[in-house]
Amino acid sequence: MNASPYVGRFAPSPSGPLHAGSLVAALASFLDARVHGGRWLLRIEDIDETRTVPGAAEDIVATLAALDMRSDGAILVQSQRKERYQLAREKLGTLAYPCGCSRKEIADSRVGTASDGAALYPGTCRHGLAPGKTPRTLRLRVPDAGQAGELVRFEDRWLGPQAQHLASEVGDFVLQRADGFWAYQLAVVVDDAEQGVTDIVRGADLLDSTARQIYLQGLLGYPTPRYLHLPLLMNEMGEKLSKQNGAQALDLARPLQQLQQAAGFLGLETAQARDRADFWTRALTGWRARFGMR
Repeated sequence: MNASPYVGRFAPSPSGPLHAGSLVAALASFLDARVHGGRWLLRIEDIDETRTVPGAAEDIVATLAALDMRSDGAILVQSQRKERYQLAREKLGTLAYPCGCSRKEIADSRVGTASDGAALYPGTCRHGLAPGKTPRTLRLRVPDAGQAGELVRFEDRWLGPQAQHLASEVGDFVLQRADGFWAYQLAVVVDDAEQGVTDIVRGADLLDSTARQIYLQGLLGYPTPRYLHLPLLMNEMGEKLSKQNGAQALDLARPLQQLQQAAGFLGLETAQARDRADFWTRALTGWRARFGMR
């Protein structure tokens, strides 16, 4: 049981405007924070600066405000925190090691398939770079199969008990990419810890990342938050609704309807809401009935 005061967060990437899929995650995380009398923080996850669209972060913040969702603290921006990620890397010591393998080389020497469908890294550079190799990425050593810590278990508040074998399902994973940017897995763990996040509500597309993040939390001496992974809103092709496959920006001329659609996807009864104030009353009541106990 987590006795710390509740701190939740919503962490969009500024690669385009807020859309219906991201609104589901924003709404659920906001409701969970409010139901538990906690704080709701906004974080801009722009660590991959190659995907950042100018003005998108400001547009996301303004859209959320127009829907009555405002951060309860300063908005953290990942691209301004590179020194914090470097300090975490140094704390990991020799568990973090340089890797000179290209994606093609990893695919060509495939020893298995990771849970996300990528080729499982075979550990080629675990004991040092081969002659003539230059570092491309920085990887984190995971415990070998059968070692303590290799199996990561956690309880998901929506999906129930979860478990992942790091060695056979993930392999040594990237902390810093070949282009020099810090990887999502490291950045999000550092940010959650430094913001005091106790509860993470996000889409099920990130479920596969959770064991890696819990493993990193342990190595860095951080507490592990509680997790709730939401079902994903899909498009007509059965794909996750996202900016990459053409998801449209929210229609702020119809804010109540946009909120009601997101709430309906989450199974909350708000269709009869007369206005936004009534919507929030109904949505909070529905969320409290399902997830009100911590």
